[in-house]
Amino acid sequence: MFSIFKLTAFFLFLVWRIVGAASQEVGFIFNGFQGANLTLDGSAQFTSNGGLMLTEAINREQQGHAFYTKPISFLHSSSAGGTACVSFSATFVFAIVSKYSVLSGHGIAFFISPTRGFPGALPSEYFGLFNSANIGNSSNHVFAIELDTVESKEFNDINDNHVGIDIDGLISAFSAPASYFDKKGRLQNLTLVSGNSMQVWVDYDGVQKQLNVTLAAIDVPKPAIPLLSLSRDLSPIMKESMFVGFSSSTGSVPTSHYVLGWSFKVNGQADELNLSQLPKLPRIETPNQKPAILTVGIPVIASVLLLLIIYLFLVLVNRQKKFAEVLEEWELDYGPHRFKYKDLYVATKGFKHKELLGSGGFGRVYRGVLPTSKIEIAVKKISHDSRQGMKEFVAEIVSVGQLRHRNLVTLLGYCRRKGELLLVYEFMPNGSLDKFLFDPSTPVLNWGQRFRIIRGIASALFYLHEEWEQVVVHRDVKSSNVLLDGALNGRLGDFGLATLYNHESEPQTTHVVGTLGYLAPELSRTGKANPRTDVFGFGAFMLEVACGRRPVEPRSQADQDLVLVDWVFSCWRRGTILETLDPNLADNYVEEEIELVLKLGLLCSHCIPTARPTMRQVMQYLEGELPLPDLSSLSLIASGISFTEDEGFDAFVISYPSSLGRISASPSVSESLLSGGFSGVLSGGLSGGLSGGLPGGR
Repeated sequence: MFSIFKLTAFFLFLVWRIVGAASQEVGFIFNGFQGANLTLDGSAQFTSNGGLMLTEAINREQQGHAFYTKPISFLHSSSAGGTACVSFSATFVFAIVSKYSVLSGHGIAFFISPTRGFPGALPSEYFGLFNSANIGNSSNHVFAIELDTVESKEFNDINDNHVGIDIDGLISAFSAPASYFDKKGRLQNLTLVSGNSMQVWVDYDGVQKQLNVTLAAIDVPKPAIPLLSLSRDLSPIMKESMFVGFSSSTGSVPTSHYVLGWSFKVNGQADELNLSQLPKLPRIETPNQKPAILTVGIPVIASVLLLLIIYLFLVLVNRQKKFAEVLEEWELDYGPHRFKYKDLYVATKGFKHKELLGSGGFGRVYRGVLPTSKIEIAVKKISHDSRQGMKEFVAEIVSVGQLRHRNLVTLLGYCRRKGELLLVYEFMPNGSLDKFLFDPSTPVLNWGQRFRIIRGIASALFYLHEEWEQVVVHRDVKSSNVLLDGALNGRLGDFGLATLYNHESEPQTTHVVGTLGYLAPELSRTGKANPRTDVFGFGAFMLEVACGRRPVEPRSQADQDLVLVDWVFSCWRRGTILETLDPNLADNYVEEEIELVLKLGLLCSHCIPTARPTMRQVMQYLEGELPLPDLSSLSLIASGISFTEDEGFDAFVISYPSSLGRISASPSVSESLLSGGFSGVLSGGLSGGLSGGLPGGR
């Protein structure tokens, strides 16, 4: 008896659930709107063939609404207590027809709202749903799917042809360009204002809290992949009683917005529309007035084009001024050696600071890549304010630019522009040698690498002194002017102080220029730079590379030598010359090569010019073709002062107390730069530039 009672109760419970579920299932379908139970306001009206027209392409600034007359409950009691939004589904066919094919008013919105009407709502970008005071307020409780044909920047619209999900405002929670996925999963674009009918599906799963929006052309079945998919609980948006409908508005462009069919259901899938029964779109008669594109668009476009032409003309004029160069008739002979300023500007990215390699006394050096050949270069910018001697100066630039040797940094050419002279050099990726000798953050060069660099620079000087068509005296041989290529081969650079003369002639008297510690002592008396003054500088350079010390260093202790040559000489006299070796080399060296370099450095540093070997002999000593002379027979002295324990280069240094760097006796920049050609150019200028300007230099 008890079992029969329980079975009867269970049966009654199932009947109650089925009846209850059926009673909660609300839906309707309109295949056209003849006699439809809708409430209209604003510009909304039914067409003669049963279509719903929300706005008409006659007037501007319109808004129209259409509501399903009866309220619908979107909330139900949840198992966790409280209320939750039910599942619902909608589909409708719409069309947007503009008087002008390229312009339109704003679009259509399908909405769910707590009220049947939107008092105070504005047309245009507000869609007839909101105004500037209430837009975005959570108290609105308005949910909408917008089909927007105007891009509104204030609402972060992605473009002027998109579909969006709006909650309490018009900044979409999710949006995408109007399109759909075909059967192969490919995206097909649609144009909302094309005047063609399209269909939209809106599906909300109240259990999964998932909202899907799908769009397609009228002749395309519902795509399997929705255009928009958003996980969002709509329960906070919904109230107990809500209204569903459509809203549309126009701005300055008259546009007709149509809804041709509509199906809706709560707790179920909306019934499919019968597309064959839908009303046809009426034809819009074009008024006699000229389209806005003719009356407004063409004049505006013409004005913009005129302003654009004027702007481009001014840009072209300024560009010509920007890249204007100084070119005189005599420079035509140097065509292959002259670079266009525009090419150098592009190569250095406009001489940007990030391309700066280093700065010297009279200019800066920039890294660049030539736009056509893609050759890496270093461009030295030098300021000059005088034309005196410029022809001779450029002639010497071109002459030096003809030097070609594997251990020379190639001077590729020059450019003149306004108050600037630009020298273009081959780019050296590893920078200057002094960085590797004195910067603890750089790798230590082993003895094999150092010996190869010494022999390479010796070969370069031999080429300059004897093998080229003219005698080239470099006048500033030192580690900071030795650049290293990608394979760490030594390349002698910075010909800023170089002087040229014919083999059969004698050098002319000039200013004393160079760097202390590398200057031959006779220069202070004669001022004549010749190959043997380069040999003196090369001797100091060899000791610098082998010992890892600069030729002249301030005293830090009372018993420490100031001059490198003095110290090496004193150690040689005591028979401890290997103590001068750079401690960074440890025991990784060839003793015979070390002794050869140290003794040859002393020999090249002899104070008597004729006692120094030529670079040809230096090469023979380094290659082992000649034995090195016995130093004890040469009575070595330095700077005209005997090598003793308490004497050395001190007197010579005191004669130039203002600097331990590069010096010049030139009275003025312009005289030094131009009156003597390369023999007087930039005393102190290019040294700091190319030695520190080519990559890694200081």
